[in-house]
Amino acid sequence: MEKYILPELPYGHKDLEPYISEEIMTFHHNKHHAAYVNNLNVAVEKHPELFQKTPEQLLMNLSEIPEDIRIAVKNNGGGHVNHSMFWMTMSKNGGGEPIGELAKEINKTFGSFEDFKQKFVDEGIKRFGSGWVWLIKSKSGELQIVSTANQDTPISDGHTVILLNDVWEHAYYLQYKNLRADYLRAWWNVVNWQEAEKRFTE
Repeated sequence: MEKYILPELPYGHKDLEPYISEEIMTFHHNKHHAAYVNNLNVAVEKHPELFQKTPEQLLMNLSEIPEDIRIAVKNNGGGHVNHSMFWMTMSKNGGGEPIGELAKEINKTFGSFEDFKQKFVDEGIKRFGSGWVWLIKSKSGELQIVSTANQDTPISDGHTVILLNDVWEHAYYLQYKNLRADYLRAWWNVVNWQEAEKRFTE
C-alpha cells in the first residue's frame, strides 16, 4: 500500500522572491500542503483499497468515495492536488507572457493578455474568504476564468486546469497582509507559461 506523499518543490523556497517570500513558501509547502497530504492518508487508511487510485482519480469520482470519508477526501485531496499543480505553474524564471497555442486562445477569448490578466485578478479579489482562482479549459474546450471556495477543484467537474492561484490568506498574508490584490498582481512575475502551455495543448 503506497501512501500519498508530499511532492518536492521544483525550485528552492526562496527562488520566487521578491514576489513570494521564502517564509511564505516554507510554511505553505512544508506545513500547509504537508497537512493536507497527511490528513488525506488518514482518511484513505479507513478504505485502503482506495490507495490504488491517484488523488486526481479520487476527486474526479467523489460520488464513488465512501460517505464516511468523502468530505475529508474532497477537502484534503483537493488541498493536495491543488497545491501540487500550483507549485508546477510557478517558476523562478517565470513571468512574461503566454506562448504558443495558449497565447492565441487567450487573445481570442479575452481580447488581449492585459484584459485576461485583469479579469483573472478581479476574479481572485472577488472570491469571498478562502479559495482559488483558475484558468481552465472547460469540458467543451473553451477557456474560462473561474474561482472556487476552500479546496474545491474544477477537475471534480471534468475541466482541465491550465493555471491557478491560491487566495487563501496563508498564501500571501505574511508578506502582503490584507492586500490580496497586490499579491495577485505580483504573482504574474512567477507564472510558468511553459507549464501552462503544456497543460493547454495536452
